[in-house]
Amino acid sequence: MAFADKTLICRDCGAEFEFTAGEQEFYQSRGLRNEPSRCPNCRATRRQSRFSYSGSRREMYPAVCANCGKECEVPFQPRGDRPVYCSDCFAKMRTEGE
Repeated sequence: MAFADKTLICRDCGAEFEFTAGEQEFYQSRGLRNEPSRCPNCRATRRQSRFSYSGSRREMYPAVCANCGKECEVPFQPRGDRPVYCSDCFAKMRTEGE
């Protein structure tokens, strides 16, 4: 099936956005039947608000990185029985573990 770029209208902000042939192919490969109804910006905003506890800023807690000793903030209350890592050290550990 050949796909062609489509111009859609965002249901939230009313802006036009492109639903590219590549995106359409991706949707089909994942079994998604409905076209996106929100533009990429509104989708990102909606996704962010779902994970930020009713739209308010997520509570952060002070911590000290167990790897480099740098002070940082984390989105959970450190318990003291497990190490806490700053975002840089955590990212390094994730890439080394792959």
